[in-house]
Amino acid sequence: MTEFVRIDPASKVPPYEQIRTAVAHAAASGELPVGYKLPTVRALAGELSVAVNTAARAYRELEQAGVVETRGRSGTFVAAGGDRQREEALAAARRYADVVSRLGIDPEEALDIVRAALDR
Repeated sequence: MTEFVRIDPASKVPPYEQIRTAVAHAAASGELPVGYKLPTVRALAGELSVAVNTAARAYRELEQAGVVETRGRSGTFVAAGGDRQREEALAAARRYADVVSRLGIDPEEALDIVRAALDR
């Protein structure tokens, strides 16, 4: 799993969000196919050298977004149900990219604007 998730300890982005974003991106791009079994929370925390609660929060948020599903003792898997949500989010991101491009806003500033909006 560490081939998909890298934690940058110097980043201002919290580790759980780095995990959530990386897994969501890998699932959306197909790098993590539907049905792929993710490591346990403890195993992921160990692989990434983060607290168990950090990995658990990332999985919780991924599950709430429909990106993964937990099947009891069987484990956590990439879900098929998140496709519609990812497609909608991608469409919104493309519209936003078009608007900021048209306005001449620097890409880094555009990302800062999105981060600020997500932090609300």
